[in-house]
Amino acid sequence: MSLLIVKPGMLASVQDLGRYGHRQLGICPGGALDTMALTLANRLVGNADGAAGLELTLGGCEIRFEQDTRIALAGEAFGAVLDGVPVAPCWSVPVRAGQSLRLGGAATGLRPGLRSWLAVAGGIDVPAVLGSRSTDLKAGFGGLEGRALRKGDRLPIGASVLGASQLTRRPFGVHPPAWGDAPGEPISLRVLPGPESEQFLQAAHKLLHGETWRITPQSNRMGSRLAGPELKRRRGATDMLSAGVVPGTVQVPPSGQPIILMGDAQTTGGYPRIAVVIRADLWKLAQAPLGALLRLVAVDEQSALDAWNARQRYLAQVAQGLGFLGWPAGERHDGN
Repeated sequence: MSLLIVKPGMLASVQDLGRYGHRQLGICPGGALDTMALTLANRLVGNADGAAGLELTLGGCEIRFEQDTRIALAGEAFGAVLDGVPVAPCWSVPVRAGQSLRLGGAATGLRPGLRSWLAVAGGIDVPAVLGSRSTDLKAGFGGLEGRALRKGDRLPIGASVLGASQLTRRPFGVHPPAWGDAPGEPISLRVLPGPESEQFLQAAHKLLHGETWRITPQSNRMGSRLAGPELKRRRGATDMLSAGVVPGTVQVPPSGQPIILMGDAQTTGGYPRIAVVIRADLWKLAQAPLGALLRLVAVDEQSALDAWNARQRYLAQVAQGLGFLGWPAGERHDGN
């Protein structure tokens, strides 16, 4: 009961919805950078929302299934094919033992993405560490031996709640979440003021929200480094002690070039926090490719709550639609 990594691509790892409740120990939540994508993929194969799947970066990978199962991809599909047959994102697809899923090396959607999330019926059944199967790449635990996947790795698959007729049911899918930005336009990320926002010049705030920012190649699962105009602090702004940070925090180091923290970021930081990306938009940042252009749009708390509620309504509609098909509900995770 396993799958074989024939080719891992740029970076492949086992991830679930994250490892929570350990920040006091300096352990970040980690997990899938796009929790909505993994949740969608899991629901499409009858898994609980928190089942572990694979996070695949920049495609270029091949996975062989050694048992009959069912899979779903979410995020960027990278021209995915199952034994030559195209696999669309957010579709639930039956798989026979011996079949191979291949993802190309180039994004193919109208809005090119950076990552894919693959769910397999039953989930990736590696041991849980501190309540999660996610791989913490910098700490070296969780997932498979705490590391990125390699050629020849075999991953165990857990027992699925799907019956034989459900495993072999013809493919079906749901509409993926909308980006909200036109193809070719900068990606809009809504932000709230950060705890040290008042330390920055008014001109810096105008630049933060009025200019376009580019994601640099020095970005990774820990954070997206941005290139653009220098954000300057007010004269006399004092150095700060290290303080708590969360995914979405926009820090500004002495260079004046902001960094947006991601899922694998540290739990504390010493750079001033000028803003924070709202939680409902973090999935867009996870999918933004290197070199992508961003706009940071100021919103208020009510707008942030409305955006989160809209995301939850979308997931509820997906659950309702799958219920009409008689699909297993699995264990839901309302805090995604």
